[in-house]
Order: sequence, then structure tokens, then C-alpha cells
Amino acid sequence: MSKVLVIGAGGVGSVAVHKMAMNPEIFSHISLASRTKSKCDAIAESVKPRTNVDIDTYGLDADDVAATTALLNSIKPALVVNLALPYQDLNIMEACLAAGVHYMDTANYEPLDVAKFEYHWQWAYQDRFKEAGLTALLGSGFDPGVTSVFTTYLKKHHFDRIDTLDILDCNGGDHGQAFATNFNPEINIREVTAVARHWENGDWVETPPMSVKQSFDFEAVGPKNMYLMYHEEIESLKTHLPEIKRIRFWMTFGDAYITHLNVLQAVGMTRIDPVMYEGKEIIPLQFLKAVLPEPASLGPTTKGKTNIGCIATGLGKDGKEKTLYIYNICDHEDAYAETGNQAVSYTTGVPAMIGAAMLVTGKWTGAGVWNMEQFDPDPFMDMLNAHGLPWQVKELDGPLQF
Repeated sequence: MSKVLVIGAGGVGSVAVHKMAMNPEIFSHISLASRTKSKCDAIAESVKPRTNVDIDTYGLDADDVAATTALLNSIKPALVVNLALPYQDLNIMEACLAAGVHYMDTANYEPLDVAKFEYHWQWAYQDRFKEAGLTALLGSGFDPGVTSVFTTYLKKHHFDRIDTLDILDCNGGDHGQAFATNFNPEINIREVTAVARHWENGDWVETPPMSVKQSFDFEAVGPKNMYLMYHEEIESLKTHLPEIKRIRFWMTFGDAYITHLNVLQAVGMTRIDPVMYEGKEIIPLQFLKAVLPEPASLGPTTKGKTNIGCIATGLGKDGKEKTLYIYNICDHEDAYAETGNQAVSYTTGVPAMIGAAMLVTGKWTGAGVWNMEQFDPDPFMDMLNAHGLPWQVKELDGPLQF
């Protein structure tokens, strides 16, 4: 059993803490810290009647390396689970090095002033974590995270060689709002409005944001339009599984979402550079985030399901070319009933708990900086089935026709 400190009190942090509290044989003591302590207190108050576990809560500015280091030295956790904003990753990694604590996150670092979703900033910490004898596990959410583990599971058990990989993320839920994002609005909109990139034949192929659209019939959801986007697991998967000739990432969006987003872009509300307003500098996207519904508030009204998975083509272990689809379906209302959060938070928070469990139980070990696909997928996949995200594999008639 191990002590852990979770940093971040949004929907994902709430799910992760609830699920950790449901597994006291793994997590002996859970602390939760955020810039706004009242958010931590609210999560602790939700966890207690569900699990009878007490959660310690703290106010923390995770941008302050000294303050984070001091809190780590006080609590002495085995692991920090970073579920804060991606801008804070490097500062939290610095604090972990200073205090001698293992590190884990769900999203790669990105600078405030440019939408660059790349691992090189965190991969640069490889030698420092290795020399300190510490583990840093990057991207233990669903995508990135589970999608990477899905890929290595297929490679280990079904394929001698994977040639193409398509990651499909479908949220078929309806929250009843005119416009809202199901996770942090600032991060969501930065991702969606970034130039789309996919990996093909040893190089990046760029296309304008939201310019490539395909329809796909998702089980338990139905036909949905999905758009080609860049997502950070493409970078790590093409690095650690260089045999894959093409890797693409697709995400579904409804027509109303696209219409609202186009208008917001046209009037400058998605800008991430500062503008002057009444004598003060503001970031338009950060202001937009402040007026949009808080994603954690969408749980009571969201209905429907998510369907997220990977379609891989290649040479099967039986010597035949094949196409396999591995995926999970998650119900928004079931997720809310269990943890008080909708399925988008649930599908990230549960893998965060499982990644933490892999580290504190010693199932995954090694000094240095690691991505999910570098470890044995089997124990992680077993825990997905046991803790609310069951998966299935089906063979398709052939490769995707697009």
C-alpha cells in the first residue's frame, strides 16, 4: 500500500480520487491539492459517504516549485499524480525531483503562449529522473494512455507487425447545453483549433484544422462525423513503435459544436495571445473558459455513451493480413452514479488511477521518463476490465476505406 498526492481537482481528479478510495488495498493514504482548496474539499465530501475513506486536502499553486516541494516533503507520498493543467507539468516534475518522489500525468506539457502538444520538453528529463532513481510516467489517461496500451496489447497478442493505426474518439453524450466542452475548455479548444497532423511513411502530414471529415458508425452511439486531429500519442507511438507506417487520430464533433467554434474563432475568442481590455491584458481563450459551463458541472445532465478505441491493420500472428478494432464503451449516467462525474472525466480518471496502481504496486518499474506503450500492457488491461472500463476486440472485414 502507498501514499499518493493527486494535484488537480477538476472532473478527472475527482474520478481518480474516488477510484483510488475504492481500492484501499493499493492506496493507503490519498491527499488532494489544488489552487482552490474548496474544490478539493468538495471532492473529499463526495468520496467519504461512498467509500468511508478520508481524503486530506490542501491549497497549492503548482506553478510554485518551492511550495510543491515543501508539500511533498511534508506528506512524503510515494507518487504524485499530476491531473492539473498541462502548463504545470514541468514545474511539478521539478518538485518531484527535488523531493525524490515518482511522477505521473495524463497529458503532455505545453507552453502557455503556443499550442504545441509535444513530448520533447518532458523527454528531456530522462537523464535527471534516471540518475535520481525515479520513474516519470507520461500520459496515463485514455487518449493518450489507454489507446497506447490498446496498441501494444494488439501487438503483443495479435500482430507480428502493425502497419496502420487509427485512434477513434467518440463522445455520443448530450449535456443539454448550447455550447460546452466535456473537459477543460482552454485545453479542448486549443487542441481542436491546432493544425491537424498525422504520421505517414516516416514524416508528418499537416492539414488545416477540422478540414478532414469522415463518418463512422460507432457501436452503442451510431453514425457520427469525426475529424482528423493531432494528438500527442501519435508522437510517442511513432517513436516507440517505428514499424507503424501511418498513425491517425480522429475525434467526433456535432454540427452545433463546429458552428459555435467557427464563430468563436472568427471573432477572436479562441486566441491565446494577450489583448488589452480596459487597461489590462487578458487572454481571450481564458476569458471564454471563464464564461463557459464548468465541465465538472455537466455530470447530472449528460446522457449517452462514449466509444473510444483503435483500429489496427497489419500481419497477424497467424501469418495473415488482418484488421482488428479494440475499444471501450462507457455510459455517462453510469459514470455519474458511481463517481459524480460524466464519462469523459471517468474515461481519463480511471486510467489515471490504474497507471498510479501500476507504479505503486511495482507492476511497472524503471528509472527515467516513460510513455505508456513502453510497459507490459497486460496488467493494465486486466485492471481496465475490473474497474469500470471493459474492452473488447473484434475483427473487421478489412482496413478502413479512407
